[in-house]
Amino acid sequence: MRRPDHQTQTDVTAGAVLAPYLRAQAADFLRSLRLHRENSAPTDAGPRAAEQAAGALRRSSRRISGTLHTFRAALDPLWAEQLRTELAWLSGTLAREHAYADRLHRLLEALHGLSGAPLPAARAESGGSGPGATATDKERAVLGVGAARAGALLERQLTLARTRAHSAALQALGSARFHAVADAVALLASEVPLSAAAGAPAAELLRKPADRAEQRLLGAVAALPSDETTAPYNEAQDAPWHQTRLMLRLHRYAHEVVRGAPDPVLAGPGHALDLHRDAAEAASAAASAARTPRIAPATAYALGVLHADQRHEVEAARAVFRETWPHAAAVTAVARP
Repeated sequence: MRRPDHQTQTDVTAGAVLAPYLRAQAADFLRSLRLHRENSAPTDAGPRAAEQAAGALRRSSRRISGTLHTFRAALDPLWAEQLRTELAWLSGTLAREHAYADRLHRLLEALHGLSGAPLPAARAESGGSGPGATATDKERAVLGVGAARAGALLERQLTLARTRAHSAALQALGSARFHAVADAVALLASEVPLSAAAGAPAAELLRKPADRAEQRLLGAVAALPSDETTAPYNEAQDAPWHQTRLMLRLHRYAHEVVRGAPDPVLAGPGHALDLHRDAAEAASAAASAARTPRIAPATAYALGVLHADQRHEVEAARAVFRETWPHAAAVTAVARP
């Protein structure tokens, strides 16, 4: 059943729209926190269940934080800003362990794909191979040797980073700062500190902030560098794409509030931007590993190939985003001076 569009209802107040949404997200937060605590014990099912609970905890934190940011005019401003800041800290702290684990898995899978193919047939068995085939054979052999060492190096570095992130997350979850955040969210689950303006119709008070979130997104998309001017290996050009991903997330959350449901047409572009972020960070990790002192030339070569592979994945994600982005006409309108 389709939920009502709050923007078209003149008899519904902004508070009547915001409060149930924030209470529901706060309830999800508390439920995820309980599941995380229950599954943090060292059992066979514990780590996986705890990881899923941490993911749900991050999602509810982001939604509450994004809603407080976009619709702060309808909320107590000091309370909203303080809680938004604390939830951003919590979400970022919990996300790092998951990010390192995913990055390692992505890089090892890519290395396997790059080096797992069998080497070309011996030159004596392939008539007319020529010098080009010989060079290819040598490159494949070097890559095969270096890939194993590169994988071991990445595993050491990223596992260490993940272990540190895990320790930081556990420390954060046991801190007084986190308990204060949890208490604030528990209060939010029962009572939302609304401003006096929240009594205004939702169509008036919520539409403008939601529209501004959409216009910021459209502006961010319009500011993306064109394919013709983008250098595949210029990591500095990743920043506008990361900003667009953030703007898309805020727009999605605002849409959930005012429309009552996610916008399905943004699922594809959002997934493409997630892949873009993952590939860009994986490429950066490969480049960082390649700068490790005193590594073997074959290892450095394999890491260079891996870096190039992930940068190609960055370009592919950008192409998918452009193909799935549904608002080309609106972007043109925003970009026009």
